[in-house]
Amino acid sequence: MIEPLLSDPELPLFPLRTVLFPAGLLELKIFEVRYLDLMSRCMREARPFGVVCLKSGVEAGFSGDAVSLHEVGTLAELIEVDSAQAGILIVRCRGTRRFALGATHQQGDGLWLGAASALADDPLLAPGPAHANIVKSLADAIASLAAQGAEPFLEPHRFESAAWVANRWCEILPLPLEARQRLMTLADPLARLDIVDSLLRVEHGRH
Repeated sequence: MIEPLLSDPELPLFPLRTVLFPAGLLELKIFEVRYLDLMSRCMREARPFGVVCLKSGVEAGFSGDAVSLHEVGTLAELIEVDSAQAGILIVRCRGTRRFALGATHQQGDGLWLGAASALADDPLLAPGPAHANIVKSLADAIASLAAQGAEPFLEPHRFESAAWVANRWCEILPLPLEARQRLMTLADPLARLDIVDSLLRVEHGRH
């Protein structure tokens, strides 16, 4: 199902060489004027922005550069903003829902805008019996990281959700960017979890 994403005709975009998953954590250091202005607007209006992975080009590119964006991104909502020093913001964002990106263009200040339509959320499906090991392995990994003072995932931790488990694995596995993007766009969370399971088996040499 596709539906209009926002009341505004265009969504402000933050192109990055990363893939944001729903319920994922994204931390950014903001210093470019166009993005400082965007963060201020998002805070003031309690509005999200779109994170979209770059196919080619650089994050600081302007219209003269060859920039290509993937067709599916994820909305990001601000959860914490810290002014580290004058002209620099450290922000933490939560991924919410995926969107399909239509026509895009850049403003004079370099900010990308795009027509966007909301994609259906992942269905609420539980991991199957065959996924028990990777669910437990993720829980163990989170516990190990927490013991070291690291918390890479936002709470609540939803081990009962196939999508949540698959998405968190996709964030921490050493995957090529294109593979991570394809997994994010996959509509079936159980299929996504199956692929993760296969990748883990290969990585750990299990058969």
